[in-house]
Amino acid sequence: MTRQNYIFTSESVSEGHPDKVCDRISDAVLDAFLAEEPNARVACETFATTNQVVVGGEVGLSDQARLAEFMGRIDTIVRDCVKDIGYEQDKFHWATLQFANYLHPQSAHISQGVDKDGAGDQGIMFGYATDETPELMPAPIQYAHAILRRLAEARKSGAEPTLGPDAKSQLSVRYEGGKPVGVSSIVLSTQHMYESQTSDDIRQIVEPYIRETLPEGWITEETEWWVNPTGTFVIGGPDGDAGLTGRKIIVDTYGGAAPHGGGAFSGKDPTKVDRSAAYAARYLAKNVVAAGLAKKCLIQVSYAIGVAKPLSIYADTYGTGEVPDEEIERIVGQCMDLTPRGIREHLDLRRPIYARTAAYGHFGRAPEADGGFSWEKTDLTEALKKAL
Repeated sequence: MTRQNYIFTSESVSEGHPDKVCDRISDAVLDAFLAEEPNARVACETFATTNQVVVGGEVGLSDQARLAEFMGRIDTIVRDCVKDIGYEQDKFHWATLQFANYLHPQSAHISQGVDKDGAGDQGIMFGYATDETPELMPAPIQYAHAILRRLAEARKSGAEPTLGPDAKSQLSVRYEGGKPVGVSSIVLSTQHMYESQTSDDIRQIVEPYIRETLPEGWITEETEWWVNPTGTFVIGGPDGDAGLTGRKIIVDTYGGAAPHGGGAFSGKDPTKVDRSAAYAARYLAKNVVAAGLAKKCLIQVSYAIGVAKPLSIYADTYGTGEVPDEEIERIVGQCMDLTPRGIREHLDLRRPIYARTAAYGHFGRAPEADGGFSWEKTDLTEALKKAL
């Protein structure tokens, strides 16, 4: 029997967090390549530290001469990302940082399998959905993201000019009867401009935004607040701590409420099932819940490198399903082609839509007119019900 009364905690990090700076750069490089050629191959990793950014990995265009010319644009892409995030610190500034580019053509041994429509690697991928929020996401991670996104809006609009880009949030959500009903503690650490600003000063700035973001009644007199609990947080971003692509995979997905296959998303083109199949699994799980077939749904798929057909499909509705889990497994495989090519085509993933995913979660976002977050659509519900 699933527990009904408990506290569950998830964290989020802002776009200015060192690891998220790197995710953003890697996905911006990916977008630039996909804008140049929809079938471009990209596996881009980024490392950032004090006033330095290093980019490396494998890339590919159909024309090698064009690829060589394209490499000259990477420096500008990197600086534009850092500028948009808001870093103009003495030791991490978009205009003065040192940049090194170690991107190189994709390995022929990898491309041979992908060129035959096989998976770009072996692995397991998970997707999850729950009816506890309108976005069909776990409440702790969904609202932890929402708080930081709201603070970023206030910072960038000029409403809160003393806030810095680097921030982390953490929510401990209280569940009763299996449903989220309140917040037992709120942790918020945010970079700020002046040494003279105290934790109390920062709380006065951020508390109104947090209160407007969380559902009414979730904050009570018993809620514990921890705002900048260590005190001063002026030195932030890659100057305060080094960053690396792919180190925030739980922040990117479900905040620990569901399993993770282990593969990061950012910097990877959609031939990599680490990314595309995780998006497909979320899409299927969300549509199962949206169709009313379950209150919670977990989908797992697995692949072998160079092999197109998934090796397995697994579903778990945690006892909330209106039909047996075996039926869910059958119909999701029937309603969507889960080969790498089938996923890319169904979700239209060969577009420059990835830089926007690099912060505040890859899931629980609204589908966008240009194809962004296509895996958040609930357009498969009728097909799933019909398949039953």
